[in-house]
Amino acid sequence: MTAKESSDTSQEQYVMQLARQAALAAPALASTSLEKRNETILQFAEILDTRRSEILEANVQDSSKFDAAEFKSGRMAIDGSKIDTVIAGCKALVAMKDPLGHIDYAKELDANLQLFRITCPIGVIGIVFEARPDVLPQIAALALKSGNAVLLKGGQEVEQTNKVLFSCLQEALKHSGLPESSAALLASRADVAALLKADKYVDLIIPRGSNSLVSYIQSNTKIPVLGHAEGICHLYVDNSADMEQTIKVVVDAKCDYPEACNTMETLLLDKNLDESKQLAILGALLETGVELKVDDALLKLCQKSNLPATLASEADWSTEYGNLCLSAKTVDDVDDAITHINEFGSGHTDAIICQDQSAWIKFFNGVKSAGVYHNASTRFADGFRYGFGAEVGISTSKLPPRGPVGLEGLVTYKYKLEGAGHRASDYHGAGAKPFTHKDIEKS
Repeated sequence: MTAKESSDTSQEQYVMQLARQAALAAPALASTSLEKRNETILQFAEILDTRRSEILEANVQDSSKFDAAEFKSGRMAIDGSKIDTVIAGCKALVAMKDPLGHIDYAKELDANLQLFRITCPIGVIGIVFEARPDVLPQIAALALKSGNAVLLKGGQEVEQTNKVLFSCLQEALKHSGLPESSAALLASRADVAALLKADKYVDLIIPRGSNSLVSYIQSNTKIPVLGHAEGICHLYVDNSADMEQTIKVVVDAKCDYPEACNTMETLLLDKNLDESKQLAILGALLETGVELKVDDALLKLCQKSNLPATLASEADWSTEYGNLCLSAKTVDDVDDAITHINEFGSGHTDAIICQDQSAWIKFFNGVKSAGVYHNASTRFADGFRYGFGAEVGISTSKLPPRGPVGLEGLVTYKYKLEGAGHRASDYHGAGAKPFTHKDIEKS
């Protein structure tokens, strides 16, 4: 065995040990009272506020390895406003009802034989995220509320920031008397590979980052993965759209935060829109610095009006730019828009601007995405904005949970059967007893 192989083996064993310890701590966390979990989240928020300057200083240390503009545009920076948002998210979580112990199915099978379906934590969740250090406290707070143990792996570009944020979490756990081993921070890229092999201990992996990261994780583990590979969001402007409303929403959907996965990447314009309206929409985008890649019809219109634009390639309709670049094309009608979105979209979030209620209903029913909006920016696809307190990620799966995933995505359920010496053999064969299957009032 080479020195590198020995080192890799040692590192894998270390990660496995962290995963095992988290799995052992998970039952204790799951049985913790709502009051204790809420107390810990509030303590965590208070510690984040108290150690604010330390967090910001660590982020400055991380930024010294990068060009300032690159660091900020790469979503690696954390500032006072982001810390405030995290703290507000923690407080919002505390105000929410307990996601655990909820009975959503209750049935009497026979006298003194009762079946209940009850919500419970998933167990141990591995979170792999790039950039955005504010993700760490958001997910940690969600894990606490839902009673899940977590293994956290952030990007090395913000290593110092993540270390300070994680130490705040450990301080809160210790203060509340909860097992500190219920949360662990992984450090290197090699740790990710080791984490993906820990299917004996880890129940779910949630990746947050680039397409390549998500695809790598989905292809290299037996552990269930919750995530989305791309955020190719569309906005369709119908012929019935109000123009003042349209321009505000279109500009926001593209320019509010171009790097985000809920940013509009393709604009679809009803071909029946007056040319003046099409030009007004494209012009408003150009004024905010957007680069336009358009189809033949819009290119001719732009050239006639001296608006800068280039011809889009077929690949552009499937591209998540993550910057101030946008593809745009004309479509025949709402049906054509639906066809385009379902073919080229990623199932994330898509919107229609229209005053025609029948067009909106058709759009909502036809588009297959997790989020389908009417007269609103795609940028609203966010757990905090949905009132979830925070989110662990976005899921574009057809199976639930879908869209921004908050507490409901971190719980599962199990069946509890209470009997009094009941035997299955009494309910089949000659003289079989019948099941009563009566509803029980859920408490």
